[in-house]
Amino acid sequence: MERIWLGSYAEGVPADIEPVTQSLTDLLDAAVARFGDRVALEFFEAETTYAQLDAQVAQAAEGLRRLGVRKGDRVALVLPNCPQHVVAFYGVLRLGAVVVEHNPLYTATEMATQFTDHEATVAIVWDKVAPIVSKLPGVTHVIAVNLVHAMPLVKRLALGLPVPKVRALRSALTGPAPGSIPWGQLLRQGRIDPNHPKPAVDDLAVIQYTSGTTGVPKGAMLSHLNLAANAAQGRAWVPGLVPGQEVVYGVLPMFHAYGLTLCLTFAMSMGARLVLFPKFDVDLLLAAAKKHPPTFIPAVPPIYEKFASEARARGVDLSTARFAISGAMALPTETLELWESVTGGLLIEGYGLTESSPVAVGNPIGLARRPGAVGVPFPSTEIRVVDPERPTVDRSPGERGELLVRGPQVFSGYWRKPEETALSLLDGGWLRTGDIVEVDGDGFVSVVDRIKEVIITGGFNVMPSEVETVLRHFPGVTDAAVVGLPRSDGSEEVVAAVTVEDPDAFDPEAAREHCRTHLAAYKVPRRVEVLEDLPRTIIGKVLRREVRDLLLAG
Repeated sequence: MERIWLGSYAEGVPADIEPVTQSLTDLLDAAVARFGDRVALEFFEAETTYAQLDAQVAQAAEGLRRLGVRKGDRVALVLPNCPQHVVAFYGVLRLGAVVVEHNPLYTATEMATQFTDHEATVAIVWDKVAPIVSKLPGVTHVIAVNLVHAMPLVKRLALGLPVPKVRALRSALTGPAPGSIPWGQLLRQGRIDPNHPKPAVDDLAVIQYTSGTTGVPKGAMLSHLNLAANAAQGRAWVPGLVPGQEVVYGVLPMFHAYGLTLCLTFAMSMGARLVLFPKFDVDLLLAAAKKHPPTFIPAVPPIYEKFASEARARGVDLSTARFAISGAMALPTETLELWESVTGGLLIEGYGLTESSPVAVGNPIGLARRPGAVGVPFPSTEIRVVDPERPTVDRSPGERGELLVRGPQVFSGYWRKPEETALSLLDGGWLRTGDIVEVDGDGFVSVVDRIKEVIITGGFNVMPSEVETVLRHFPGVTDAAVVGLPRSDGSEEVVAAVTVEDPDAFDPEAAREHCRTHLAAYKVPRRVEVLEDLPRTIIGKVLRREVRDLLLAG
């Protein structure tokens, strides 16, 4: 596709980034050299400068080296957002080893599946899950991280946390998990020899598990080049950023691809102050904003809505938040307008996948943005729209089809899954996204739906997101998920699950009638079921597959 979107780029955004020649550890070294005395990390007001971060990374790398970690070895991280997470991430990479990120809220069964796949023998984990991880297959060393050690008592009291709660935390979490190595002990082995070989730009850096386009969790292999390129693309996309001056709020979990890039690599590469939050808690965000107001916030729509609403209600100034980028789910216009009215800054929508490190498309920073569209391709990124059944056949301009992406941020494949890789990566380096899109005459991409979640009823295709949008505009509906349930004839029927303000006042038939006035008859849900809540990912995205299972079960 001709790069028609370049005319919509904000002033100062290049068509292409410079070729990436530095690894992620090189990028951190450059930030340390330039901003050594500035704060890199803030956690409950406890501060770590870039120079201190550099020292801790060197100590963590040496500690891991003495445990036997070598180039190419996988090291599992099972941590919430905290300073130790950042140190561990770069410490592993400094050895040329490979980080494997895990959600610390996963069950033992979920973790066992992934550990069996990547075969990490060393794991750096939140001490609350150390007993689980220590029993996983192949694990020989567990380094336990106590979050309280990064939360000085005086700082917690300054935030107004109750003294009994603080003392209970300290007493409950001061001891290491049985059989584990305390994090502090790992850092007491000295600093790694500066001459110890560093990773090359083409080396594998991270294995990030994702369901990808085929629904089965598998490890996406992301190189230093992939992740460094996406960080560079992000910096180029926002020309108003000032290196060494930005305050980035790390609300997104860093074990997720979105949080990993926007916090662990993008923020660190430009010498930002990264304010870390172990989970989304609006009280913590508002307290932090009074001390060090944010200038750049990557998040998801529910976070923007809650943060802006509470800031307005409590009189907290967020006018420093010049830039915000939303992803993972559709950004409602109401949320965009609320955020921008409270902050005076810009909130734009972006799009990507774990396999693209993750950002591939974004709305321009400025007046050219288009609410409702996910934007245009990033610098050095190309797209195609193809027939989903014949992905080598391009669709005509304006026709719906599957989005393909190519660029330096696109992964090299799935860990030990060549067949899955061949299904997702086409000749020429084109990544199949699994998303049905429309691209307008200016190159703006609008996501219509996921291929795997399109409902086929009576020979017609139904895009769940289209029906969900209509349902969300029905009075009393707070959210909706639309799925296809099997019929005896092998087709599917359209069924909706909704959450509502008042279950007693909600009329499912009235909701269906509302759909009839806005949708073709075959798209109207045959049933509308009320659920107390919709199952979601850790960052709030509705899991349609789990909704489908709930409806089938009940």
